Amino acid sequence: MLRRAVERLREGLFDPLAVRLLTAHEEQLQQAVEAGFRAVAAGQAPHLCICGAYGRGKSHCLTYIEAYARKAGFVTSFINLDPREIPFHRFRQVYQALMNNLRFPDTDDAFPKVWRTWAEGQLRRQDPEGAGIADLIPAEMPHLFRSVLAAMAHPTISLTERQRKAKKHRQYRPRQFSSLLSQVFMGEAVPVYRVQSVLRYRQVDFYRDASLVCRGDEAYVQMIRSLAGLFRHMGYRGWVLLFDEGEAIAQVPVPMRRKSYRLLHQLVYPDVSASGLYPVFGFTDDFFQRVEDEDYHRVQRQGNEEIPYFERNYAQAWRALTRYELEDLSRKDWEALCEMLILLHACAYRWQPPEVQAGRALQTRLAEHPNHETRYKLKALVDELDLLYQEQVF
Repeated sequence: MLRRAVERLREGLFDPLAVRLLTAHEEQLQQAVEAGFRAVAAGQAPHLCICGAYGRGKSHCLTYIEAYARKAGFVTSFINLDPREIPFHRFRQVYQALMNNLRFPDTDDAFPKVWRTWAEGQLRRQDPEGAGIADLIPAEMPHLFRSVLAAMAHPTISLTERQRKAKKHRQYRPRQFSSLLSQVFMGEAVPVYRVQSVLRYRQVDFYRDASLVCRGDEAYVQMIRSLAGLFRHMGYRGWVLLFDEGEAIAQVPVPMRRKSYRLLHQLVYPDVSASGLYPVFGFTDDFFQRVEDEDYHRVQRQGNEEIPYFERNYAQAWRALTRYELEDLSRKDWEALCEMLILLHACAYRWQPPEVQAGRALQTRLAEHPNHETRYKLKALVDELDLLYQEQVF
C-alpha cells in the first residue's frame, strides 16, 4: 500500500493514502467540511466551494474530503466535470457519472445489492399487515425510480413452462431483469415497454399510477435529492457529491451556460431542504469572475416574451457561497510535506535516507520548480528521493 502510494505520486496521480498523509492545513479543511456535516444533521442544505488557482490543490482537497466523508459515515460520489464528456447542462449525464462513482462507507457493494439487502431486512421486521416497500421509498422521488427501487426489492413471479410459451409472456426473461433495472437506475435509456414488463413480473402494483418517462433535467436533480434522503433513512449520514473542475460549467456557449447556472443554483440553494445532500465543488477564481462578467441584459425571445439569458440573482447569491480558499503553501508547509514524503518513501522501500542530505536535496528540487502545480512538485520530489535511494542501495 505504501509503495503504491509512492508510485502514484511518481506518476503525478493522487492516492488516498498519500492524500491523507500529505494534506497541508488539514485541521482547517476538516473544520470547513464538518460545518457542512452539522448542517446536514440539522436538516439544512449545505454546500462547500474549494476555491483556488490551477495547481493550488483543489483535486487533492476533494480527494481528501471524499475519504474523510466516508469515514464519517457518508455515501460519496466524486466526478470530474468536462464540457465534452460530462457537461453540467446535460444533467442526466451528470447523474449517470454520480451513480457510476457511488461509494458506501461500510461496503464495496453496488447500490442495488445494498438497497435490496436493507429493504428486505426492513420488510422482514414488519408484521404482515405493516407498511410495504413503497413506504420505504421517498414519496418525492420520480415515479420511474420509485418503481424501479420497488422492483429491485421484489422477487420475480414464477411461471410454468406452459405459461412461458404463451404469447402474452414473451417478455418474461427473468435472467435479464436485475441487469435491466440497474441500467434504468443508472440513468440509461431503456424502452418503456421493457421496463413495464419487468415491473409487472416483479409485482410492483403502483407502477401504472404515473408516467414512467423522466423528462427534463429537473427529474434527475430531484432524484439526487430524494436519494440523499433515502440514504439517511438507510442509516447513513447523507450523500456528499464532489465535483472537480467546476469551472467547466462556464466553458460552454451562452444557452448552455444559462442552463448550467440554473442547475447549479438548484443544488446550492434548493427551494426545499435537500435532506442529507452535501455538494462540494472545486472552482478556480476565473469561474466567479466569468459569472460577474456575464451580460445580464442579453435576452432571448420566446414568442412575444423576452427572457434574460442569465439571472442576475445568481451572481448576487453566489457572492455568499461557502468557500474554502486555497493559498500557496508556505516554506514551512513544504518543509513539513518534505519530511512526511521522506518518511513515506523510506517505509515503502525499506531504506534509511540521510535526513539532512535528503531534506536539502528536496528543497533544491523545489526551488527549480517554483511555478509548477502541486502534483508535479510532488512528482519531482519523489524523483529526487528515487535518485538518493539508488545511490545508497546500488
